[in-house]
Amino acid sequence: MPTPPRMPDVHKTMNATDERPESGAADAPRNYEDAVAELETLVARMEGGALSLEDSLAAYRRGATLVAYCQAQLEQVEQQVRVLEADATVALDPARLRAAGGDDV
Repeated sequence: MPTPPRMPDVHKTMNATDERPESGAADAPRNYEDAVAELETLVARMEGGALSLEDSLAAYRRGATLVAYCQAQLEQVEQQVRVLEADATVALDPARLRAAGGDDV
C-alpha cells in the first residue's frame, strides 16, 4: 500500500503575508484587544478569498486559538466582576453597617 502524501506544515504557510516571524504565529496575543484585532485581520483575509487552502486552514486554526483566548479572558473578567459585585453588596449591607457603628443607615 503506498504511503499517503505528507501534509504541509500549515503553521509555516500561514505567515506568507503576515509580518510576524513564523514562530510567532502560535504565540498568545499580548492582550484581549490585540487578539480581537488579529481576529478581524484573519477574517478579512479569509473573506477576501485570496488565501490558498493551506493558508485558509492555518488562518482558521489561528482564529480558533484566538477565540479560545478571548473567551478565557472574558471569563476571567466576568469572575472578577462577580467578586467585586459580591464585595460591594457585603460592604453596603445595612445590617453590617449598623454592626460596624454606622447608626445613620
